[in-house]
Amino acid sequence: MKLRSLLIAVQVLFVLLASLSAPVAAAEEKLPFGIRNYDIGLAPNFELEDIDGELFDLKSTRGQWVFLHFWASWCGPCREEMPTIQALSESIDEDKLHFVLVNTAEDEDTIFMFLGSVAANLTSMMDQDGLVTEIWKPRGLPTTFLIDPDGRVRYQAIGGREWNHETYIQFISSLISN
Repeated sequence: MKLRSLLIAVQVLFVLLASLSAPVAAAEEKLPFGIRNYDIGLAPNFELEDIDGELFDLKSTRGQWVFLHFWASWCGPCREEMPTIQALSESIDEDKLHFVLVNTAEDEDTIFMFLGSVAANLTSMMDQDGLVTEIWKPRGLPTTFLIDPDGRVRYQAIGGREWNHETYIQFISSLISN
């Protein structure tokens, strides 16, 4: 009799565990192509100047989602992707999603000329010595990290995306609406 009760308890436990993991698996299936769960804990803080010489501190974005994007002007996928990031930024409430672009190891003139030609409404931080990029370790360019309002890294996208595509807009909108 005790063995039968133990077996029933184990079966109930398996059913409970399976039901708890199902929502996680379902959520992962709903991620747009190229975006993966990337919960690595608190986002490493950094301070960088933008192309206007204004100092930016990542901690200042707490309380809102952050679209942290590493790029370079010599990167072909970055060139294709940047206008779609600008379009995304124009379709999302800036009080709920803060766009932080980090140029990797290029000078101010290069960054200014590039953005002026492909995404005039965006500004970028300048990681001229590459130290912030080294800390964040993107696995290639472009790489985007999505950071939640508590400052935790939640998602990563490696390579170019059509961020202005409805699939990505809906995904980002669902994040910032919670």
